[in-house]
Amino acid sequence: MRNDKGNKIVEMTIQFAVKLIEFTEKLEESRKYVIAKQILRSGTSIGSSVREAQNAESKADFIHKMKIAAKEADETDYWFLLCKEAKNYFYDEGLHDQLNIIMKIISKIISSSKKQ
Repeated sequence: MRNDKGNKIVEMTIQFAVKLIEFTEKLEESRKYVIAKQILRSGTSIGSSVREAQNAESKADFIHKMKIAAKEADETDYWFLLCKEAKNYFYDEGLHDQLNIIMKIISKIISSSKKQ
């Protein structure tokens, strides 16, 4: 059985995904289906890629999977920026801040892994 307790980035991305589900439900309630679907897909993909990286076959595979997580995080950041700028869209600054922290940690993990 898998145990990710103590793996901070895995835990953070799971917590982020749960909050993101709630955020996208608000968007869907206001009939913002397209953005809700996009942000849900990219935002939950961050955690799935991070988790997949934990079972990487090599360091190169680990770095590759973390880079995918970084790309998904960047896409999610884009959708948040659209929500922030568009009229009549919900925006959650705290959730966006949480994403920015995750992005910084993933970036640091990638750069540290490359140095080893």
